[in-house]
Formats: sequence, structure tokens, C-alpha cells
Amino acid sequence: MDRSRYLYGPALRYFAAAAEESSIRAAARKLNVASSAVNRQILGLEKQLGMELFERVGRGIRLSPAGEILLAHIRRTLSDLEATGDELDALKGLRRGVVSIATVESVTEALLPEVIARFHEQHSGIHVDVQVMGGERVVEAVEKAEVDVGLTFEPPDIDALNVTYKKSLQIGAIVAPSHPLAGRDQLSLAQCFDYPVALPAPGISIRSQLDVALSHGSISRQSSVEANSLRFMKHLVRSGKMIAFQTAVGLEEELASNRLLFKPLRDEQLAQAHLCVITSSLRGLALAPDIFLQQTVAILENILSPSVA
Repeated sequence: MDRSRYLYGPALRYFAAAAEESSIRAAARKLNVASSAVNRQILGLEKQLGMELFERVGRGIRLSPAGEILLAHIRRTLSDLEATGDELDALKGLRRGVVSIATVESVTEALLPEVIARFHEQHSGIHVDVQVMGGERVVEAVEKAEVDVGLTFEPPDIDALNVTYKKSLQIGAIVAPSHPLAGRDQLSLAQCFDYPVALPAPGISIRSQLDVALSHGSISRQSSVEANSLRFMKHLVRSGKMIAFQTAVGLEEELASNRLLFKPLRDEQLAQAHLCVITSSLRGLALAPDIFLQQTVAILENILSPSVA
């Protein structure tokens, strides 16, 4: 859109076009107006300034010294106008737009709702679309540009992804306060498997870490339940003697109210989990998703203090 049409009168625009084309007729064709209109505006401008802006050369025109000064001013003004227009577009983009997010389930318990609530306080006109899915599917959605931002654990190290934020988190066992192991400060996997256990299904990132640790010992890997929902396993644990495994992310409310207890696992072979915020490296983010990304990272850095890791 040519904003100069609405913010500046025709005299300066017609003069600039004539100067660039070195012809009133060519300027008229460019502006889609009559030659007489261009000539009339330039004559009026010269009268107001009290000096000639063009020298007539044959069938063409050439800028006079005064015309060169005026043209330089117009170019600076239009350049400033373009920059101002970009700022106005940016402001408009923050008032409306869409941010699409793919996330694993555990992040939706407390972290993501907090992020979105804070974002909405400042940018209430922006629509946020959240899709909850498995970790592998989060990566796929980001890679295929189906979403702007992904929140997941253990994304693959590939060129198509940017990892904007990464936080190491302890994997632990979760038990009910009434469980026989509730009084222990920390546990081993061997101790946990002496009781009914709920394992995350293959495809959930934490399962791969558990499988590696379990393969290093003679631990019985017989589980009572296997499920692809951490929320479901959390409810199993609350119901009685079942043990499940995850990080503290997704347990915020239960841990704060002591309805569940988190026991760090001391097995040396058990790696930490890594919560990551990812975007596609193959495309840039629009303004609204980019602002959301920056705010998400800042909030996560504040919430996930070292005591959580």
C-alpha cells in the first residue's frame, strides 16, 4: 500500500515522479493522471516556493538546484514514512494474529497455562491454538510447519529444528503418601519394581531413558500397567499402591498439595530428561509467534528454577 497517497498532498508526489522520470508525460502515465494535472501541481509548487524546480530541456525536464534539494527531502521523508509504516504494521500484528502450538501432555498441566495466561494479559487480541500430542508428533508438526512452536522432551538433533530453550530435569518415581516407599528420600528402579509399576508407553520420551537404565541391571521389568498418558498414570498412582515415573513437570498441583510425592531416582544409568522449546529452522516466525516464543522462554526460565531440576 502506498501510504504517501493518504499522508502527503499530490504536489510533492507529482513532483517526485516527474523528477524520477525526467518527463511530465511519463510521470502522468506512471501516476495514471492527466499530464495537465502533473504540470499544474508542479507550477503551483514552484509558485509557493518562489523558485523553479525544473529546467526545460527539449521535450524533457531536468532538476534545478532547488529541485535537487527538494527531491532529497522527499526521499528522506518517504524513507522515514516506510520505516514508520513498518512499525505500525508491527503494532497491528501484535493486536491480532494467530499463534499455533504443539505440546506434550505434561506441559499442559501448569506450565503452558501459565505462559498463555501471561501472554494473553498483554496481547488479548491474538488467538492461541494449542494441540496436545506425543513427543514425536510435536517434532513432526514443527518440521512440517503445521505449528509455530513446539514444547516437548528429547527432540532429535536435526538441522530442521531450532532448540530455543532446553532445561534438564530429574526423572523420579511418583508415589502416593500412603505408599510403602513414601518415606524414602530417593529410590532406585530396583526398589520401585518390587511394587506394581505403571510404565509410559513406547513413543513417550521418558520411556527411552527408563529402558536404557533398566537394561543395565537384572531388574524385573514386569509392569502392571503401560499407558501413553502421563495424566492417566498420575491418577493411577493417586488411587493406591501403583508407582509411575516422570519429571516434576505436570505434577505441580499434586506436589504442592502433597497428594503425590516425587522421589528422585538415583540410578547412575538414568539420564536426565530435557524439556525443549522448538521451532523450525527452515522458516521464520511471524511477529505474534515470535513474541510468544520469546515470552515463553523467559517465563520457563523463571518458573523452572534450579530447585526443579
